[in-house]
Amino acid sequence: MFSLAASRNTLAMTVWPVAGVDRPTARVLRGVVLAVLGSLLLWASAKIHVPFYPVPMTMQTFVVLALGMAYGWRLGVATVLLYLAEGALGMPVFSGTPEKGLGLAYMAGSTGGYLFGFILAAAASGWLAERGWDRNVATTALAMLVGNVLIYIPGLIWLGILFGWDKPILTWGLTPFILGDVTKVALASAVLPLAWRIVSPRT
Repeated sequence: MFSLAASRNTLAMTVWPVAGVDRPTARVLRGVVLAVLGSLLLWASAKIHVPFYPVPMTMQTFVVLALGMAYGWRLGVATVLLYLAEGALGMPVFSGTPEKGLGLAYMAGSTGGYLFGFILAAAASGWLAERGWDRNVATTALAMLVGNVLIYIPGLIWLGILFGWDKPILTWGLTPFILGDVTKVALASAVLPLAWRIVSPRT
């Protein structure tokens, strides 16, 4: 069940297969279209706040990890980098923008470490998905957990650097979000294996 064997097709590759004499061109087109769509989805997910306890929940970490798993690690990372580039150029793609600032100034603030963690999380979840970890509930949950850890580690380190380790860093940047993240892991663990059953019943 916990295989690290050779790569398999991702969900995106299965839904949008590429064949024929123009395969390189078609692959590039597929990658560009999916990366742009993914960056727009990340933008939307940053703006939606779901009432939750103890703090409102966005779906952004869910989307980061789900995109990584659906796209694979290369396209997942490329999509996150495109999203971050849009933000660096001053587009209001992040949560709290433009009210809390724009561009590189925003990215250097308290959320900067988490944004960097998005790259690591997309890479890890995508790499695991390429090895089939998104095809059953247990491994999907474990891959999502790994991704969440990789978001929180640089996020908390950056908070500590900015504000000092004598401050309640875990209370600010971790504990209020644990329940929401558990909910998102459970949601992904249901959705991704179900998507595989729909698009490839015998996989």
